[in-house]
Amino acid sequence: MGSDLAPLIAVIGSDGSGKSTLSADLLAHIQKSRPAESGYLGLGSGEQGRRIGRWPLIGPPLHRFLDGIADRLRDPDAPIPGWLAARYALRKSKKRRAKFEQLLARRRAGITIVTDRYPQIEVPGLHDGPILAGRAMTPRLAAMQAEERALYAEMAAYMPTLVIRLHIDVDTVMARKPDHVRALIARKVETVPLLTMGGAPIVDLDATMPYAEELALAKAAVDQALAAQP
Repeated sequence: MGSDLAPLIAVIGSDGSGKSTLSADLLAHIQKSRPAESGYLGLGSGEQGRRIGRWPLIGPPLHRFLDGIADRLRDPDAPIPGWLAARYALRKSKKRRAKFEQLLARRRAGITIVTDRYPQIEVPGLHDGPILAGRAMTPRLAAMQAEERALYAEMAAYMPTLVIRLHIDVDTVMARKPDHVRALIARKVETVPLLTMGGAPIVDLDATMPYAEELALAKAAVDQALAAQP
């Protein structure tokens, strides 16, 4: 889909793999030769939760409670924890869909986009996939889950021009992000190879190599991908 769209470069990978740094440097590189902007498709939930955790007294227990709900939503083997949680997740996904439409509008205007994440449907619950990954125990929840997955299917149908997929080990992530939950990071790290992004062109990079080398390889891949665009 999207023959009338300007290119989009997506950098994906686990937390701590350097997506934000690499995407910012790639954007600066691309802007030397064409109009380009950054695109943000995240939900901001992780940082929002950490801010809540820093509130006096009520912050830490509230953060643990919200994390518990989020973990249950992400777990494909757990039941979706109720209608209110499902409605909250669906609303968050609709906000992401609105952000995605804004990016499409910029691409239709001829602006190349670089984003440090991208919606997908291959790994529900993680990596910017559907939030409602668990088991729907009622018809109402099943309908909400189907509605959400349809949103992600629509977004994923617009394949990136190039995906740069960053690979990293759990110990390195925890050294970089000591406030993150190791078990969740392990799930993210081990599922990165499952992200085929619907068959989009992918370049795999080791995010533990010297950064100058990683950036040079990423720039070369981007230059080749953009040169092939009409």
